[in-house]
Amino acid sequence: MKTFKLKSLRIALQLLLVVVFIASVLTSQAQKKADQKDYQVSKEEKEIVIDSIAKFMKDKYVFPDVGEKMGDLVKKNLKDGVYKDINNPQEFAAKVTEDLRSVSNDKHIGLRYAPEMIAMIKKAEEDENNKEYEEYEKKMRESNNFAFKEIKILPGNVGYLKFNQFYDASVAGPTAIAALNFLAYTDALIIDLTDNGGGSPSLIQLMTSYFFEDTEHLNSFYIREGNKTKQFWTLPYVPGKKMTETDLYVLTSRRTFSGAEEFTFNLKNMERATIIGETTGGGAHPVDRHIINDNFGISIPFGRAVNPITNTNWEGTGIEPNVKTTKVKAKETAYLLALEKLSEKEQDEKIKYGIDWAIVGLKAKLEPVTLDKQTLKKYVGVYGPRKITFENGALYYQREDRPKMKMIPLKEDLFMFEEIDYFRLKIIVEDGKVVAVEGHYDNGRTDRNDKS
Repeated sequence: MKTFKLKSLRIALQLLLVVVFIASVLTSQAQKKADQKDYQVSKEEKEIVIDSIAKFMKDKYVFPDVGEKMGDLVKKNLKDGVYKDINNPQEFAAKVTEDLRSVSNDKHIGLRYAPEMIAMIKKAEEDENNKEYEEYEKKMRESNNFAFKEIKILPGNVGYLKFNQFYDASVAGPTAIAALNFLAYTDALIIDLTDNGGGSPSLIQLMTSYFFEDTEHLNSFYIREGNKTKQFWTLPYVPGKKMTETDLYVLTSRRTFSGAEEFTFNLKNMERATIIGETTGGGAHPVDRHIINDNFGISIPFGRAVNPITNTNWEGTGIEPNVKTTKVKAKETAYLLALEKLSEKEQDEKIKYGIDWAIVGLKAKLEPVTLDKQTLKKYVGVYGPRKITFENGALYYQREDRPKMKMIPLKEDLFMFEEIDYFRLKIIVEDGKVVAVEGHYDNGRTDRNDKS
């Protein structure tokens, strides 16, 4: 009987293969060995692969009738010679995948050529004391910080969190908890899933629990085998402060897929977050990976998501955002919406000043202000310890021995700087003549220097 350690290894395998078990990575690994570099798929191996796929699809795929149709198609294609001249393993896997998806339109389905990975998995399963795969998997997830890429607090007390995969909570939970606790006292939170390809429901469950006070039904998965349904609810307890009143914004793109879509779909239907960006990829089926032989493995969806509110999922359609924009503009669009909402409800004038300060700067980035050279050159001069110069079509500001900074126009007479977001410079014009500059600070303070 296999130990719990081996069971955990299999769970880790399911998650790892979502991102790691992709053709580009495996191809580069395989090509390191001369005996695999020029490997050709034989007629006999094609028959084994296709027969195995047909059986797996019939027995395992979430929709039995569709699974049988997929199996019938690839068997027919094999018989008709469609694969006869495709001997490169990558090309063979890609063509079979394309044919399977032509029936089901299921992007989770994929045949992969992965000899090194399969060998590692088999070795680990045969010898549960073997550490090679566990060490490889551990290194892969820890070396990229469990895919948590960026965390910051933007001006106006808006949090920003970008992560690109939902690793299982058993390994990524502490990192997720640390990130959410760091952001706990922000007034709005932007969660960037534009490069998130999915992962484990357990981390979705953990992270979502921070945004609800009471226990809530998030999602269910219908599992074909055994005709059963597994429910996922928010957890009654999470370490640290919950963010039940924090405004949430989730960023999506066409690359947002699978588990990242579940996270998004849950929050959208519970009206807990505003979704901003592009329509997502459209994959709502949990997946198992099956080894066919020493060279090939296949991903087969064995269930489907069922949202408790809509009784539907996002398979094949993706999730439509509340606010449509491009992946590139999604972050700034969400940030502006968050700031404007916070400014509207803020009663404290000092805090509101800081929020409005951030709004002005952000709008200038979204819709840049341009000034003609004649206007810019009028501002050149020395203003006490401050100096403005005109170089290469732009104004530059320098104070005494401090570094020179490019002046970015917010208005005709107001400028900001990339290097420092707490300071801006206003040009003072009286009777048509430039007479002074005035430093403006995000705490409301100002100082003035007359032109020399």
